[in-house]
Amino acid sequence: MRLGVLDVGSNTVHLLVVDAHPGARPLPAHSHKVELRLAQLLDEDGAIGHDGVDKLIAVVHEARQAAEDKGVEEMLPFATSAVREASNADDVLARVKDETGVELQVLTGAEEARLTFLAVRRWFGWSAGKLLVLDIGGGSLEIAYGIDEEPDAAVSLPLGAGRLTAGWLPGDPPAPDDVRALRRHVRAQIARTVGEFSRFGAPDHVVATSKTFKQLARIGGAARSTDGLYVQRDLKRQALESWVPKLAGMTTAQRAALPGVSEGRANQLLAGALVAEGAMDLFEVETLEVCPWALREGVILRRLDHMGTA
Repeated sequence: MRLGVLDVGSNTVHLLVVDAHPGARPLPAHSHKVELRLAQLLDEDGAIGHDGVDKLIAVVHEARQAAEDKGVEEMLPFATSAVREASNADDVLARVKDETGVELQVLTGAEEARLTFLAVRRWFGWSAGKLLVLDIGGGSLEIAYGIDEEPDAAVSLPLGAGRLTAGWLPGDPPAPDDVRALRRHVRAQIARTVGEFSRFGAPDHVVATSKTFKQLARIGGAARSTDGLYVQRDLKRQALESWVPKLAGMTTAQRAALPGVSEGRANQLLAGALVAEGAMDLFEVETLEVCPWALREGVILRRLDHMGTA
């Protein structure tokens, strides 16, 4: 059957259409995405403003039409941290449903981490052993660890690249004191969780997902996206540590000129790099591998599992 996954994220609203059936690898058929940056549209009270809600409704309506045009039989719509943490989340969800007919399921941070972990496990298989999975989104950082398809530990921290950029790095380029303050904040948040994972022992394989890690790996020398899904892409901590001060001294326009960095994400790259560097340092990771599958694929795989047992 043809499934559509509508991911209302903190940065992007992304419709992924796949051809799938239980026991088979989902095959991408169409992708439609709009950079809405909901995480940066929150007002002082933590609410998504009227204009932001109007934009979201327009984009969801557009995505629903695209799904119908592509013959999607079932839509799996969900929202992550920007909607989840908005003070007017219930009103936003109600308006979206009333005006588009799409009922967004709001995932908890732990659910995000678990579904992303499932996607990574299916991608690498059982031979990967104990996995540590890191995922930097626009609004949050997810960390999960385990040897099975369900992680033994999963946490979500408010350390998304978009959120941190809006709240901590107003300058372009940012002031050195602001960068140092954000670095301290990030590492203090991550350090609180390390003990929860270290009791399970060292992972056999460390994996990262998300656009942020893909871009950091690319500027660190990894293969281009056009080289295909199956090319191994690694990010080394040594390379990342050398890039962080360079990124801190760049303007958004200068970052956008780097290989693999999109114009829409360039302003968030420094904050994402500080989170990635902090996580790799505190979890004592020298090298991690970037996985092409992430949350959207996890949602698809979980739905297919349910279809297979129905």
